[in-house]
Parts: sequence; structure tokens; C-alpha cells
Amino acid sequence: MTHFSALNLSAPLQRALAEVDYDQMTPVQEASLPPILAGRDVVAQARTGSGKTAAFALGMLSRLDAAQVRLQSLVLCPTRELADQVSREIRRLARFIPNVKVLTLCGGVPLRPHLASLAHEPHIVVGTPGRILELVQKSALPLGSVEVMVLDEADRMLDMGFADDLHNIIEAMPARRQTLMFSATIPASIREISGQFQRDAVDVTVADAGDESPIAQTFFEVDADRKIDALEALLLEYRPESAVVFCNTRQEVRAVAEALDARGFAVLALHGELDQRDREEMLVRFANRSCTVLVASDVAARGLDIADLPMVINYDIASDADTHLHRIGRTGRAGREGIALSLCTPREMNRANVIQDRLGQRLHWEKLPVPDDRSALLAANLTLAIDAGKQDKLRPGDVLGALTGDAGLPADAVGKIDVFPTRTYVAIARESYDKALQRLRGGKIKGRAFRVRKIVR
Repeated sequence: MTHFSALNLSAPLQRALAEVDYDQMTPVQEASLPPILAGRDVVAQARTGSGKTAAFALGMLSRLDAAQVRLQSLVLCPTRELADQVSREIRRLARFIPNVKVLTLCGGVPLRPHLASLAHEPHIVVGTPGRILELVQKSALPLGSVEVMVLDEADRMLDMGFADDLHNIIEAMPARRQTLMFSATIPASIREISGQFQRDAVDVTVADAGDESPIAQTFFEVDADRKIDALEALLLEYRPESAVVFCNTRQEVRAVAEALDARGFAVLALHGELDQRDREEMLVRFANRSCTVLVASDVAARGLDIADLPMVINYDIASDADTHLHRIGRTGRAGREGIALSLCTPREMNRANVIQDRLGQRLHWEKLPVPDDRSALLAANLTLAIDAGKQDKLRPGDVLGALTGDAGLPADAVGKIDVFPTRTYVAIARESYDKALQRLRGGKIKGRAFRVRKIVR
């Protein structure tokens, strides 16, 4: 692999890369960054976790003129969660470039704060197509000076019905711009958009994006009326620290989550009817190991980005091979091994055969295990919420100090700390949870008393 130092990047960007310990480029970065830095349009096949965000972020920041207070780059993402992740990465890499304003604009929240934030034009906007188009149509977000546009997870945006929004947004931009498209798969619909809106695009495909990390796939044949028993058997046999279970419908998501809950699993159901705050809270709990199993549909899981997910289980076989690859690509990231298990009823065999053809190799089938250990699969942590956050100048170190200082908890009892604008979530080892809750409620953080809540089902 090639080192980032081989690229002609500015000193602030090189310093930021060193700060976040980015040394060697990933395959997609190595293939896409040279043409991006040369100003070429690029269409790249790259799955979540491949390093694509850093690739287009470095390209945008390399040509950014922070002294010019105008919108210079626009990144479109399918979901708020992915947009938030992209914004964080851009800010990390821009940390040593003075006065860079990065704005995240997504639906699901009131419009008024976004209108207020646009009173001073940002340099970079990251957002979802629906909200971006709404702001463009209200003349609140002028796109006439955009020099770089990025479509991130372009295939998912088309799957979610954003095609018309994308066309309208792109039409509002200058014809002479750099357009970068990143997609987990490159179906004909992506080729069509590339042909319409890109100029002589460089095609980047890094082998098979699904092969960047070792994912062990196993299929299990099961009768339809025995699927929930089969799912329980897999979870008890493998006993993953966390797992995402994919279902094809919202109704199935609810039914499977309720069945697992009744059998003693720490489970949450991720579906499209959740409001933004509940969804955000649920993803925090799953990422901080306060929930063992997350049951989700494909639509609800868009943008789900868990850095260390050991297992994915397909309760239903995906309707097409690309969706299957996108599901299993959420495990086995950053060089870690991942496990993908799939339950297949006789009626789903045709779908399994399509996946086999897409992979170009025979699927690995096994008999369902009979687990020896049938004890409850409890989450390692529980989560508590503090009704204070960034707006209160609260930082993770302040919370950790309060817990390990006055509260007297050992440092290893405190897990991930997530600070949002108005609230903070803290993962606490199960055996220390009651003590942490009691001590925080009776004590102070940074000399102030805040409301502390249990996060339980």
C-alpha cells in the first residue's frame, strides 16, 4: 500500500492525517485519490468502511479556499446517520485549516434552525437529498458556486426513491464542477447518472469491495415455521457480542424482535416508524454494547455504520444479490473477521441461487447447530442518559472524570460516551450500573447537577 505522504497534500491536511493515525491508503483511496486530486470526475465502487469518505474529503479540502465565504462543496447521502458520519470525518481532516464551516442539513428535524444556520454561507454542506432540495427551492441554499459534488452511497439513494431529487439538485449546480460518485454496487442506474452528469469519469473498482475483509458466510436450510427457533439456536451457539438481524419487512422486524425479547435476549427493533431521537438513541445503545441484537429492515438500516460488528444474520434472504452483499458488508470491516449467517426456507432457494451466481462460487451450507449453552445472551453494558451535552460545554472527559472520581467507578466500568447537543449517553458495565446511576444523581459534573436517566425498554 502507498503512504499518504506520497500525495501532494497541503501541510494542514498532512498534519490532520498524522493526528488521526492515517498512514497507508486503503485500496479505494490509492486508486481514487490521484484522479480526484487532479480534478477528474470519478465513479467508484466502495462499500462502507473502505475509506471512501476520507478519499473524497481530502479531494474537497485540497481545493477549498477557506478565505472565500461561499459554498464550494456539496455531499449528498441517503440518511441522516451517514451524513453525520461524513461531516465528522470532514471536520477531523479539516481541523488545521482555519475557519472552515461544515454544515449538516438533513430531514427529520425542523427547518427553521437550518434556515438560520445558512444566514452565514458554509464552505461545505453534507445532507440528504430531500432537505437539500427543499432549501434550494426556498432560495436558502444557493448552489451556483459549488465546485465539487459528491454522491455517497448513490445506489442506496436511488433505491430510496431520490432519483428525481438528485436530478433537480444537480441541475441547479454549475455544469463545470467535479462530480464524485461512490456506490457499494454499480448497477445500470448508476451508470446512467454517471453518463448524464459526469465528464469522462475515471472508473474505480477495487477487486470486489466485499473481499477487502474476510467474511465467513454460512447458509442454513430451515422450515418457515421453525425460523425463530433457528435464529435463537444460531445466537446461542455463536454468542456474538453484537449482531444485526435483517428482515425483509417492517412487520417481520417487529415480530422477530418481540419473539427474541420473550426468550430473554437484549434486543431492539429498528424500523421506519421511529422518530429521529428514538432512532438515534437506539443506534447509540447498539454501538456501545448495551444491546446484543438489533433487528432491522434494509430501509431502516441505511447509514448504519458500526465500526466493529462481529456478525450479520439474514433472517430472510434478501430480494436481490446486491442487497445481500450490502448487508453482509457491514461486518468484517477494517481487517477484522466477520461472520454472515443466512436462514433459507425452501421457497427462498431461488434467491440463494441468484446470490451464488453473483458471488461466482458455491455457497457454504451447514446443518443448524444444537447449542450446549442456553443461558441468556445479555448485553455487556447498560446505558444511562445525562440531559446535557455540547450546548452545556460537556465533554466525554468531564463525564469520565465524574464517574471515576467522585462516583468511584473503575475506568474499565465506563464504556463509550456519546455527546450530542443536548444530551449525553454513557455505557456502563452491567454490574456497575446501579452504582453509577446513584452516584451521578447525587453528585455533580463540572460543578453542576444534571438530570440523569435510565435508558431501558
